[in-house]
Amino acid sequence: MRTSWFIGALALCICSSFAFSQSSMPSVSEMKWGRDFNLHVKLSNDTNYVMDVRALHHEEGLSFEPDEESTTFYPVSLDEEFIEHIKNRKLETENQEDTARKSQEPPRTLWSALHSSLGGGYVHFVNSLIYSLESQTLKLSDPIMKRPETNWKPRPRTDTYKRTRKWDYYIPYNQRLAKREYRKRKKEDDLKDLQGIPQPFIELFLETSQKDYEEMKATGKRMMIAQIDIVRLLLGAKYLGMDQISFIQNRVTSAVLRYSLNNLPSVIIFDDYDAAVAMTLDKTGYKIDHVVFRDQDKISRDEKNLRIDKIEALLKSINEANDKVFQKRLSTYYGS
Repeated sequence: MRTSWFIGALALCICSSFAFSQSSMPSVSEMKWGRDFNLHVKLSNDTNYVMDVRALHHEEGLSFEPDEESTTFYPVSLDEEFIEHIKNRKLETENQEDTARKSQEPPRTLWSALHSSLGGGYVHFVNSLIYSLESQTLKLSDPIMKRPETNWKPRPRTDTYKRTRKWDYYIPYNQRLAKREYRKRKKEDDLKDLQGIPQPFIELFLETSQKDYEEMKATGKRMMIAQIDIVRLLLGAKYLGMDQISFIQNRVTSAVLRYSLNNLPSVIIFDDYDAAVAMTLDKTGYKIDHVVFRDQDKISRDEKNLRIDKIEALLKSINEANDKVFQKRLSTYYGS
């Protein structure tokens, strides 16, 4: 299978409010495949949307072979149960006694810090980071991310000092510096921090100059800016201090807790099955909310069930493979 390395704006970027609603997340109650490439979607709260099939994410070539070094990433929204799971984790943490909190060693890596707050696997890690950046709950230019000015030099000069001495921030918050760090890490075969990041994000990062980046910011292209920023952030992840890790952990957790329940549904087009599948990401991985077929009126019930079974089996394999990748990273590189 051509592994999907793309996040759409449908799930993470389009929202009517950042306030966390107390009402239940609306689910897809009906989908119809209309003419002229239109998909008509009705939600449980009686709202209706018309989506352009051509603008949605398409998946084809469904011969999935798990790769221990890769993560399959679909453009899906966070499930309501996952949000509730994080709320409960946050309450449990806040209710711990001060002495117990003080005795805990603070997370030493960005991954371990976010995993302790969010739980879930690597796709949740990336999904939550992207949403916090798109919603601007997390801003990499925040003062706490800025390095203090100093004339101090280590003797002998360390590799970290040599690589970061021109950085104004704890991450390479400049396209020229970020690309230089990327090239060095690639030459040294040390791009582990970017494993699992969708390849189009990395390509966009490499193709964008600092001038292009500033123009994107000026024109409000938040999704593209977030895709570039997550690459910058992870290139600088191993140079972050405890205060910066704690800041990012707090911002990302806050963003997810304030996640809007009024997002458009995330719909993936599985071309091999002529299927439009509404999906979400829950605590265990991807799950199907609703399926409709382009040739709905021309196929038998048995054929519909057979296609749905194949899609469900595919997602089960992806979830299992992603979990193996997550466990491997957790135990070897990122820490716990």
